[in-house]
Amino acid sequence: MTALAARGVGVLIEGTPILDGVDVTVRPGELLALVGPNGAGKSTLLGVLSGDVAPSSGSVELGGRALARHAARDLARLRAVQLQKQGLAFGFRVQDVVRMGRSPWHRTPQADDDDRAVASAMDRAEVTELAERLFPTLSGGEQARSSFARLLAQETPVLLLDEPTAALDIRHQEALLEVLRRTVRAGAAAVVVLHDLSLAAAYADRVCVLAEGRVRADGPPADVLTGDLLSEVYGHPVDVVEHAGRLVVVPVRARSLEEAPCPR
Repeated sequence: MTALAARGVGVLIEGTPILDGVDVTVRPGELLALVGPNGAGKSTLLGVLSGDVAPSSGSVELGGRALARHAARDLARLRAVQLQKQGLAFGFRVQDVVRMGRSPWHRTPQADDDDRAVASAMDRAEVTELAERLFPTLSGGEQARSSFARLLAQETPVLLLDEPTAALDIRHQEALLEVLRRTVRAGAAAVVVLHDLSLAAAYADRVCVLAEGRVRADGPPADVLTGDLLSEVYGHPVDVVEHAGRLVVVPVRARSLEEAPCPR
């Protein structure tokens, strides 16, 4: 069973192709990581999968039904989205921000579960102690964790996250992805944009490598994250090594500053 699928997706913006013939799927119980260099089309693809960006060609299905055929309220009950940039400028308290994730369930039987869902999400995202803080006063990392809690509180079968670890320290990066993985193991499907390839290798069931708007590889981390492919895609030499049973992606650096090429 496929939870979310894009077939032949293309996106043109002002005549420039951002995505070209992209096929990608994610199934329940699976975490898919989208990786690739800046400008590869990762965030655009996530926007297409969420329904926030209309493709110029191709199609997207959510739960076996065309994404465009889902009403907005139904869509919000099927997929939750955490954007890279937090768009809240008003002085909402963190607990109110997290509770916003429950809005799709207003006036449904699930609304009776709001308090439990919010408390559980805040605990799992480690923001309970921030409950009374105003969202705009938080650090970037605290805002990211609060937004993650809002996504969890929504309790949808599909989760879409755009660089959720970018502002987090090492402990919170690991904690967030561990919670996401547990949520997936419980039956959800997740697509997450990541820049840290070692995190993608550790937590993703599948990795999709994008470059210049196209899929260059899609499969298990051990099959996809190879030194040759990553060096080509990123335009920089990369080594992939195994440490404690995990793949670690390491950029090849000059041994000394004297060996490094002069900037131009």
